[in-house]
Amino acid sequence: MTHTAVVILNWNGEAFLKQFLPVLVQNTLQPNVEIVIADNASTDGSLTYLNAAFPNIRTLVFDKNYGFAGGYNKALAEIEAKYYVLLNSDIEVTPNWLQPLIEFMDSNLDVAACQPKIKAYHNKTHFEHAGASGGFIDYLGFPFCRGRVFGVVEADKGQYDTICDVFWATGACLMIRSEIFKKVGGFDDAFFAHMEEIDLCWRLNARGYRIVCIPQSSVYHVGGGTLNVESPFKTYLNFRNNLLMLYKNLPQSALVNVLKWRRLLDYIAAVQLFITGKPKNAASVFKARKDFKMMQADFIEKRNENILYATRTYCDEMLAKSIIFEYYFKNNRKYSSIVSQKSAIKQ
Repeated sequence: MTHTAVVILNWNGEAFLKQFLPVLVQNTLQPNVEIVIADNASTDGSLTYLNAAFPNIRTLVFDKNYGFAGGYNKALAEIEAKYYVLLNSDIEVTPNWLQPLIEFMDSNLDVAACQPKIKAYHNKTHFEHAGASGGFIDYLGFPFCRGRVFGVVEADKGQYDTICDVFWATGACLMIRSEIFKKVGGFDDAFFAHMEEIDLCWRLNARGYRIVCIPQSSVYHVGGGTLNVESPFKTYLNFRNNLLMLYKNLPQSALVNVLKWRRLLDYIAAVQLFITGKPKNAASVFKARKDFKMMQADFIEKRNENILYATRTYCDEMLAKSIIFEYYFKNNRKYSSIVSQKSAIKQ
């Protein structure tokens, strides 16, 4: 069995493969590490390029686009390795990027998953939106990071270089023990894309596993390679999947109150999108909420399973206050000003 499999899920990412795959190969020379490309039925020249430029790299070709969640589930089911590293095609790795992750996981058996520091490819002095230096969540389900709160991204000045337990690790570059990935059910295929890694990490946290950011490893992320931040479909997936994640994972004592507040806040977000000239995105919020209600019945079994196997209903990496209140009303725009000390949500 391979020790570590670095798996890129590709969909029409020929340009990114040409730009970043040679760098990955050059900087991933550890023994017993395999690079695998899983292709989600690309219609561009991705496969032609791979066959010509990297014929020795293992390629899995799917019959249709299964999304991020389903595509990775399908790919990882075919790969035998102790660790999986899920790597976006629009990531530029750095020299020695992988070794700190492997060494930490080998030395800390209670850690299920980890991520490196994620910096912006087009602004390399700053963190990148998707993951930064480790992900957290507030009690209403809104994610934020060390180095990124909503749209405010900090410059990386070493302020978040400590190894830190986090609530979620980004799917842009996620290392996870294969045994645990399979044990907790992998990603939720129904999510298709967006929030699936936070949902997975919530299950890991609830079952007593640790998730860690290791800033001694760093990579650069382009971001928005598949769905632009302005995409109404991206807005839809983010809002729908966030609600599904809350429904699947929150204990009953918190669920009703949180969903009540989210209804109000989601409608405010829709109005804000509309008045700022994004009517299609505003409509996506309403569609997301409608579809969430329709899908709830299909998630009862998943919710019951998550609650059954949970060994704790809170963890220190879930913030007991509202990130929206901190950001918009107290003008706290940095992780360090919001999380001056650990503040857990307790049920």
